[in-house]
Amino acid sequence: MNSMIYQKIEGSTAHVKSRVMVSNFAMKSEENLKELISIAFDISHELHVKAFWSLDLVGEKKLKLLVPYIDEFCEVLPKIKNDSSLRPATRIAMFLTKSNHRKNGINLTKEQEHILIEALIDRLIQDEKVASKAYAMKALFVLGKKYDWIYEELKPILSQDYSNHSAGYKAAARNILKRLK
Repeated sequence: MNSMIYQKIEGSTAHVKSRVMVSNFAMKSEENLKELISIAFDISHELHVKAFWSLDLVGEKKLKLLVPYIDEFCEVLPKIKNDSSLRPATRIAMFLTKSNHRKNGINLTKEQEHILIEALIDRLIQDEKVASKAYAMKALFVLGKKYDWIYEELKPILSQDYSNHSAGYKAAARNILKRLK
């Protein structure tokens, strides 16, 4: 018999209301959250994408709940290929890097930071959708405040093939490039 959180994930849709319902339910108990994360991080699971949609909202609302799972997240992030789960996963990476930069935020280890950096750079140079690339840019910009070499890597990546990208990519890249000067 499937658990209640499993049933909620299975019945969820991409609509915000549905994703909010699942994320709120997951945040009510450690067991629910653990199962949501387990499903999200199992990239071969049929509900992996739906689980990541709701996990993204957990990260947005209560990022500190994800702290015990950061190592697992860092392990799975580079392996994600599905565009529908890549967007929320990259967004979670952005939340983590922004929190890491703030006083009283989440403290990532150097190893976690380096794994995120590598995965995020890969997202920028691979043929991914704009939202994932925009979140990767923002996260790398924040990480570049600690590791200045990132900015030197970021400039040519964002400038390269600039004219071949969508308006959304151009706007995000232009914003970051302006801040890098």
